[in-house]
Amino acid sequence: MKLDFYLQKKFISRIVETELQRYLDFFEQSYKENLEHSIFNLEKFSRWSIISGYYAMHDITKLFLAKKFSIKIEFNVHKTTIKVLKELIKDKEILKLLRIAYKEFIEMANDLSKAKKERTKAQYYTGTEFMKQKYKKKALDFVNKIVNPYIIKTKSLIK
Repeated sequence: MKLDFYLQKKFISRIVETELQRYLDFFEQSYKENLEHSIFNLEKFSRWSIISGYYAMHDITKLFLAKKFSIKIEFNVHKTTIKVLKELIKDKEILKLLRIAYKEFIEMANDLSKAKKERTKAQYYTGTEFMKQKYKKKALDFVNKIVNPYIIKTKSLIK
């Protein structure tokens, strides 16, 4: 099983009993805050809504892995989280939603990298009314079609 490989390479570790509750409490709160932030920023700061929505998904996934398997992600956390989840569950829909969200997150990170290199150009590009509307629609679709269904499905796995 690949989990043994991830443990051996220290990509993941087992959470010790004394640390478990603190870890669970953190991710329980974190995913809820990120989800709330995502919804709150849908209209005015749509790009941040997408980023926060992804992090809500990422954090509830880490909560699931900790609660059900006592697994803590240690290295290359985004990719490793997806790989470990793939090893542990057979629900293809959940995996598909997380992969889509991760792709959106990476695109946003790439946009940030490009913007850093071409700051002036990026400011005009992202500040136009057209782009604001585009991101608003994208964020609304993302939260409604990706984030919320994922959160609901993952919560059902946790219980």
